Amino acid sequence: MKLQKLAFYAQVQHLVTTGAPLFPEDFQAWRGGPVVPELYALHRGMFLIRPGELVSGDSSALTDAERALIDSVCSALGDMTGAELSERTHLESPWLNAREGLAPSDPSNAVITQEAMRSYYQEHPVLA
Repeated sequence: MKLQKLAFYAQVQHLVTTGAPLFPEDFQAWRGGPVVPELYALHRGMFLIRPGELVSGDSSALTDAERALIDSVCSALGDMTGAELSERTHLESPWLNAREGLAPSDPSNAVITQEAMRSYYQEHPVLA
């Protein structure tokens, strides 16, 4: 859960600072908060993820600025648990709006749009 939420906030921060996504995959408004299904498939059932265990994509393709952005998000939010990060996303409009009309226990694959993420977090910054 923590990996998904840190990826969400890294995507948010990149959208806000550059206007472009850090990665192309969309987040869906799952019960536990924002989730990228492709990333979930890579770590499903893993409680602890060690460096090099999620082999997908090419991390060397990241620019220094992208690495710095990811590091800043992880430094700011990395001490929070997955549950705390999930609770945080449950209070924020992009996830709430994507789940509009659903009960908390209802499954959903509704996409949290990049525009919803960018516009909300421009007004409510992830990094203070």
